[in-house]
Amino acid sequence: MTGNKLFDREILLQPGTLWARIKEQTKHGLECGALQSIKTDYEFVEENGINFLVRVLSNLTRKDEAKNKQDKAAKKGKDFNPFLPYEEDLFVADISPTHLCLLNKFNVVENHLLIVTREFEEQDNLLNYQDFQAMWACLREIDGLVFYNGGKIAGASQRHKHLQIVPTPLAPNQTESIPIAPLFASAVFNGDVGRVPYLPFVNGFSLFDSDLINSPNDAAQITLERYYKLLKAVDLLNEDTENNDAIAYNFLATRKWMFIVPRSQEHFESISVNSLGIAGALLVRNQEQMQILKDCKPMGILKQVGVSDG
Repeated sequence: MTGNKLFDREILLQPGTLWARIKEQTKHGLECGALQSIKTDYEFVEENGINFLVRVLSNLTRKDEAKNKQDKAAKKGKDFNPFLPYEEDLFVADISPTHLCLLNKFNVVENHLLIVTREFEEQDNLLNYQDFQAMWACLREIDGLVFYNGGKIAGASQRHKHLQIVPTPLAPNQTESIPIAPLFASAVFNGDVGRVPYLPFVNGFSLFDSDLINSPNDAAQITLERYYKLLKAVDLLNEDTENNDAIAYNFLATRKWMFIVPRSQEHFESISVNSLGIAGALLVRNQEQMQILKDCKPMGILKQVGVSDG
């Protein structure tokens, strides 16, 4: 597949440089205190052959303090935006004229990156060509999982539009890229749009050709077209939502596939679920929440925060 050379020049990220920049900036961020990694313990909770990865946070004090600061600013009528201006000590690379790459300040997963729009856009806006161009420019460098929390109900914590990418597998010694990946083998298709019937909630699924990473621009156009098809397939896109982007869903993508899950609620009891949770990598704050998760089962939690399938 050949890319459009004019558009290819719009990608500012030089091939073969991103991983070195991540390592360099991570070292700098830790040394100067800008990067405040949150340590976790983790265990696997097996359900019907799926090994759900569950991380237990050991210390959320700094992240909670930062959120409280944002909430106080909001009450005073001030919109606090950590991406405008962004912290220079967290800057990794320019991706394109519209996007740049930052380290996730309060990262739980190592080498967790944010793909951020340079200008302010709402986090519940629909994704566009430029978003997917930046996504594929990063996927060309990192064989990982890209995700987008489409709105607060889907787990978004910041209003400024940003995708995220984490290397896979999500934990050491995992054979699967993400925990729920084995279920994707059951996907049924109508053309290039499919669904995973073994999941108890509405979802849309599509496969990518293996050569897409060779041209981020061609890949972005194909992904954009599939994205709209999937949104329509899961009843998220109609005449109303085309004029009002505020729909709640999780978007996940790798070099091989993309996956969309509509959301009905942000939490199950006290447990918050974002795109990583939909992927089968859940996060709990303490052992009490861990016990809730084990009692109610991980898939039961995902069913509750998703949209019932039938």
